Amino acid sequence: MKKLLFILLFPLVLLTQSAAIRMDQAEEAGARIKAIYIYNFTKYIEWPSDYKEGNFVIGVFGTNIPLLNELNKMATSKTVGSQKLEIKNLSNPNDAAACHIVYILSDNSSQLADVVTKVKGKSALIVTDKAGMAKQGAGINFSVVENKQKIELNKANIEKYKLKVASTLVEMAVQVK
Repeated sequence: MKKLLFILLFPLVLLTQSAAIRMDQAEEAGARIKAIYIYNFTKYIEWPSDYKEGNFVIGVFGTNIPLLNELNKMATSKTVGSQKLEIKNLSNPNDAAACHIVYILSDNSSQLADVVTKVKGKSALIVTDKAGMAKQGAGINFSVVENKQKIELNKANIEKYKLKVASTLVEMAVQVK
């Protein structure tokens, strides 16, 4: 009886483990893609000259270990102009004021209004990944369309933080008002 139970359950255990491995790989791939997008935003958005000194700070509001790992890997070899990249894991909206880019994970999207308040008068790009956030204050929102990573861009939300958006980024994004 034990042998029969083992024979029946063992394949189920293997399937469950392989599905978990595939999900981890998909999550890591998604994190890598988002990290590349976030870094590339620095090439298509211009910050005021007084933001071009010290480290270039990217804050992630919420916890996504694969994304933080990817961003930290980039920080070891990439720069924004002459600025070193610095990655911060944020847990409090007050910390957003010290960032050039604030990425709010979907699990923390309820904090968007607080982050918008904290970065008021600063030059910060707010990036989110939950539907509707570009209409509620984010400058850029990640979305998946037909199984492909896309970005929504609210140019007015970006420009109110004294940031200049390259026309190339505007053209490749879905416009939101």
